[in-house]
Amino acid sequence: MQVLVGKLAPDFTAPAVMADNSINETFHFRSFLEDSYGVLFFYPLDFTFVCPSEIIAFDRRYKEFEQRQTKVVAVSVDSQFTHLAWKKTPIHSGGVGDLQFPMVADMSKSIARDYGVLHHEEVALRGTFLIDKQGIVRHQLVNDLPLGRNVAETIRMVDALQFFEQHGEVCPADWEKGKPAMKPTPAGVAEYLAQHSHSLSPVP
Repeated sequence: MQVLVGKLAPDFTAPAVMADNSINETFHFRSFLEDSYGVLFFYPLDFTFVCPSEIIAFDRRYKEFEQRQTKVVAVSVDSQFTHLAWKKTPIHSGGVGDLQFPMVADMSKSIARDYGVLHHEEVALRGTFLIDKQGIVRHQLVNDLPLGRNVAETIRMVDALQFFEQHGEVCPADWEKGKPAMKPTPAGVAEYLAQHSHSLSPVP
């Protein structure tokens, strides 16, 4: 598995089901992002088990991504027609319902391969990639198939990246929006630890 952090996110053009359920046969990832941040997440297959819970979770918090100038895109190796059928399946019947972000069809598996998440040449692992406004991958997380993601952690990573870009301070362990950060100097480390080391991951 390759590490893409610090590298230009692989671009792609592929069919996608858009938020309004139209099919864009030539969805272009970089053009879609424009001047926004991006969260690209892969999942194994439509009409499966952990996947709908993750997709619904991303959708439920979509407005929070939108408030952070961040566009969300989902990818699996299913066809655009299967994506659309899954969206039209009610949630109480195992579907995902209407979604506010595109679902990309990676039937050639080339996108999953380019991002290093293709599992046994069959399906994508649960890969999540945070991409900045310059198209650079700044964070990646890859889960095995049985392990669902925490969408709140993805939002936290967006907050951390944007905080660093705006203030130049780095985000220590357990940092959340509104908490103190750290000046990236020896004095800054010492000052932070003197004031906050007691609160780092306290035992419940």
